[in-house]
Amino acid sequence: MRIAVGSDHAGYTLKEHLASWLAESGHAVYDLGTHTSDPVDYPDYAASVAQAVLDGRADRGIVVCGSGAGAAVAANKLRGIRAAVAHDVYTAHQMVEHDDVNVLCLGSRVIGVALAEDLIETFLEATFSREDRHVRRLDKIRALEG
Repeated sequence: MRIAVGSDHAGYTLKEHLASWLAESGHAVYDLGTHTSDPVDYPDYAASVAQAVLDGRADRGIVVCGSGAGAAVAANKLRGIRAAVAHDVYTAHQMVEHDDVNVLCLGSRVIGVALAEDLIETFLEATFSREDRHVRRLDKIRALEG
């Protein structure tokens, strides 16, 4: 799978590990930065990852910041992106199965490496159910986007 990854300075160390781990696992990884622990603005990197998903350069995206919340807020500003924070395995698969989430947001100050790997593995293995009720709800979300 083609995965776009990005982070701010708070997520930099975890993102670096995850990018290497994903590549070693056989995924094509597009590391969109940051490439340093110097302070940066998370919306820039969340937008870069989201745009890579929208452009088709990546099948899914992963953004790491301190809590995951800011990255999710920023990524969701791009029409067609459904980004969510997951810090538990149930959410990591359910958000794809029910909500067709295409960008996973993680908080490096909330979870550790082992859990991050489990969450990503679960997120990448999940597929949208295409059940009528979930399709109907996604249509309503698209309508909210304008």
